[in-house]
Parts: sequence; C-alpha cells; structure tokens
Amino acid sequence: MAFFARASPSQAIRRLKDQSQFLNRLLCSCGWQNRSIATAVDDAKASVHSSVESGGKKRINLCSAINDALYIALDSDPRSYVFGEDVGFGGVFRCTTGLADTFGKHRVFNTPLCEQGIVGFGIGLAAMGNRAVAEIQFADYIFPAFDQIVNEAAKFRYRSGNLFNCGVGHGALYHSQSPEAYFCHVPGLKVVIPRSPTQAKGLLLAAIRDPNPVIFFEPKWLYRLSVEDVPEGDYTLPLSQAEVIREGGDITLVGWGAQLAIMEEACVEASKEGISCELIDLRTLLPWDKEIVEASVNKTGRLLVSHEAPITGGFGAEIAASITERCFLRLESPVARVCGLDTPFPLVFEPFYMPTKNKILDAIKASVNF
Repeated sequence: MAFFARASPSQAIRRLKDQSQFLNRLLCSCGWQNRSIATAVDDAKASVHSSVESGGKKRINLCSAINDALYIALDSDPRSYVFGEDVGFGGVFRCTTGLADTFGKHRVFNTPLCEQGIVGFGIGLAAMGNRAVAEIQFADYIFPAFDQIVNEAAKFRYRSGNLFNCGVGHGALYHSQSPEAYFCHVPGLKVVIPRSPTQAKGLLLAAIRDPNPVIFFEPKWLYRLSVEDVPEGDYTLPLSQAEVIREGGDITLVGWGAQLAIMEEACVEASKEGISCELIDLRTLLPWDKEIVEASVNKTGRLLVSHEAPITGGFGAEIAASITERCFLRLESPVARVCGLDTPFPLVFEPFYMPTKNKILDAIKASVNF
C-alpha cells in the first residue's frame, strides 16, 4: 500500500465552486451521470508523424515532456482544461507543475477525489466542444471510473450517431499494476503507452487532439530515469502506428512502454551470440498496428512479446493469436511471451515477477534454437 499527498475533498470542492459559470453550465447540460475518463478532443493530427513548429531540441526527461505537452495544449487552445487529482499544485510526480500559475485556476484545477466525478466532468466538457485532460494520478484508482469509461466514453460517439466527440487524454500510470489489457477489450477506446520523453510528448499531443477516447498510460519509473533531446515546439506522433526501433532478421520482439528498454538490452546481448533481433515499439495498443508486426514476422519467422502485466489475459496473448493467424505458414517456432506472473504484484519478490533481460534473452535463444 502506498500513501501520497493530495488535496482534501473540501478544498477541491471549493475550487470547483470557483469555476466560471460557463463550466457550471457544462456540468448541468451533460448531466453529471454522463461519464468518461480524461478527455481530449477535436482535429486529430495523429497522421502527421512530426510537425515541429519551431526548431531546436532540449534535453528533458519524460515527466518534463508530459508537462511540455500539456503546456502546449493549454497555450494553443483556450478550450483546453486540465483537472483532476492534485494537478493544482503539480501532482505527486510534478507533471503539471506551473500550469495553474500560468493559465489560471479556472483552467487547471483540483477536483473532489472521486474518479467517477472526474470522468463524468471530462466527458461533459468534451461533448460540449472543449479539450479536457483529466488526471487519474495512479492507474490503480481508475477502476471506480471503469463503468464510465467503458459504458459512456467508449460508446459516446456511437450512441450520438457521430454527433459528439469524446476523447481521453491523461490517465497516468500505476503504483505497480499494468491494467492496459482491461481497456483493450473495449471497442471505441484507444490505448497508448510511450517509451520515452520524445514519444510521450508527441503521442500525448496527438491523444489530446484526437476526437476519440484515448487512455494514455505513462510509465511511472521513466518519469526521471528516461532523458533525451526533445523537440521544443508543437509536434505530434501518429497513433496506431508502430515503430521499428531496431532492425534484425532472426526474431521479432514486440513491446511497449518501459519494457522496451529491457527488451533492447536483451537484443544487444543476443547480438553478441550472433542472433539478429528486430525490435518493435507498438506505441498504441488499441487499435494496434498489425501490418508492421506481420511484415516483420514474415521476414524473421519468429515472434516474442513481452509486457509487465500478468501473462494470462495480457495483451501479448492477443498479439500472439493474431500473428499466428496471419503468419502461421511462416513461423519457425511457437510465439513466445515473456510477461509478469499470474500473481498480485509482489513487493519483496519483484525481481522474480518482472520480465527481465535474462528471461527475455533465454526466450530468444529458445525460439531461435527451436
């Protein structure tokens, strides 16, 4: 069990009461019962791989990249709002630091600690033509809003006959769980997980501007650990388009988020033994890029999928099944999965639970030598 500071309900309620009459009318018009999670609306530009408006790069970590993306979203569109758990003072990870001071407490504000309410406010705000980015600070806390995400946000466009947009933006990540597979089973949602600061900024801006609900998971342990040169301007990266980050000919490895760094280490070790690995970052899990994975597996004849979530029912099983259907006659060995164990996430035994470099390397060798 983890403890962290967050605003008291009474303080958050007072802040909500201070919002403009416009926001209050939005709440009433959508009826608080219409709920979805974090929102991000209008004018999807995800098809543009990179539209940097200003040159130059700066070396920042993933947390700063998220902050930069939110700043651009708020600065570029007065209809953008950031709200939810602890965003008023920057959040426990400081991803929203300075936003309230810059854009005002009417656009960046804490809410009552009620995930259903946060989600409900988000869908109403988005439905009325705004860009709403709601913060559910840990993914463990997303479950109270599960009904609103699945039954309201995901179905809002379908139910309205394509009359309304409803997008999902800022879902934050977990204490220890990896719940992405739950949401990948819901038609109407998009699920995105970045691997680095550059990816996080570009994908988050694309998610905010996508007219559909997007669950955006942020790998928490990369907030400070992952640092790279990130374009300073406004740019987006395409959703539902995987990226080949390492080319190879003997086996295809597929992953997402923080696991990519572990998988790349395994690829380096495998290369020392003469095994050429092709590594693909899926980036978007729903809908995922089947074509680029299929093309790679047709070339290598082998596939390994790795993720931190438990192996049973994990999204790796969907990838394995789909690629087996598409590439059955090309496969030289069974599809391998290196994932978390089917247990609650253990604190003391975390090294045994996690899909480590050595576990992946062993699976690579077993597949190649099958």
